[in-house]
Amino acid sequence: MANITAADVSKLRQMTGAGMMDCKKALVEAEGDFERAKELIRERGLAIANKRADREASEGVVLTKLAKDNTVGIMLALSCETDFVAKNEDFIAMAKTILDFAAENLFENIDQLKTAKINDQSIEDMVAERSGITGEKMELAYYDKIQAPLVSAYNHMGNKLASLVGLNKLVDNQIGLNIAMQIAAMNPVSIDKDSVPQKVIDKELEVGREQARNEGKAEELLDRIAQGKLQKFFKENTLLNQEYVQEAKTSVKEYLQKQDKDLTVTVFKRFGLTN
Repeated sequence: MANITAADVSKLRQMTGAGMMDCKKALVEAEGDFERAKELIRERGLAIANKRADREASEGVVLTKLAKDNTVGIMLALSCETDFVAKNEDFIAMAKTILDFAAENLFENIDQLKTAKINDQSIEDMVAERSGITGEKMELAYYDKIQAPLVSAYNHMGNKLASLVGLNKLVDNQIGLNIAMQIAAMNPVSIDKDSVPQKVIDKELEVGREQARNEGKAEELLDRIAQGKLQKFFKENTLLNQEYVQEAKTSVKEYLQKQDKDLTVTVFKRFGLTN
């Protein structure tokens, strides 16, 4: 039987991030073989992660990064079960490693990112292994990228919410940041009314008619009233038509046109773990 020292256990812990007892148990079973011990910890971590697959992972971090001279923006969310783990240095470091890797390779979708490998290990397995070590469900909950002549990003305090916005012209990045903050704060459903999904429009009209009916309005007036409510919805929920939060009585569109008459938003993304 191999003589397992405290220094051996500490060394394996530094290599894997696993708990001291887990490291000692793995080293004993592997008879002091560090590579086999690492593999045992990985296998047990994946097994534990699978057992936690049906748990809710509503905590974590949402991070953004700009690439290619601020013409591409990356956003991803790595989720876990508790705020305690979300604030753990190793968890945050792993999220940043994945973010940097994604920014270097500009994957098209989350499936491509999950199957991509760092040091011969897929991102999906890397997350699952860490899940097993911490005993909490973890998952890559969100990934997306945008591209535009200028991309700006905003991460809200605490890294639970972030936004990306693409503008059609190269302007001062503060302008883009202001719009990214608007998106984070006001959660628009689309850029303008022309880009609102038809199913959303249909739902708002249905709700508007039902509200008017419940208020006792005549049947022949319901469609007209619903259309009025829809226009209010567009004003409050489409980015360019929203009131600009930093300047009362000015829409986002008007704010942009004050900076450059042709300036507009071409794309945006927003993701939050708690809203």
